Amino acid sequence: MARVKRGVTTHARHKKVLELSKGYVGRSSTNYRIAMERLEKALRYAYRDRRVKKREFRSLWIQRINAAVREHGLTYSQFIFGLKQVGLELDRKVLSAIAFDDPASFAEIVQAVKGVSAAAAE
Repeated sequence: MARVKRGVTTHARHKKVLELSKGYVGRSSTNYRIAMERLEKALRYAYRDRRVKKREFRSLWIQRINAAVREHGLTYSQFIFGLKQVGLELDRKVLSAIAFDDPASFAEIVQAVKGVSAAAAE
């Protein structure tokens, strides 16, 4: 039986890794073994950070809403509680976009929340 030489397969596998590690610093982009280590770590970070990104964006939206609401004399928690009482079902992403892009519309939402909270206080 003829012997099987695996050079083509190995070369293809190495080439795939080196293509993915393009742009890394030093031997990390040219040396297969080091490139493989860096690539594995990069892929772990990518997997983890796809989840972290969601947390960080939610945090950003909350900060933007809080800043916009405080200009109208409310806190974030009071505003969210008021939204639930009014029955407005806008998520934080949309509220943040409205506060950032259209302050006039956001002011109307805040006034609606203030109206309900003032009526509840009486």
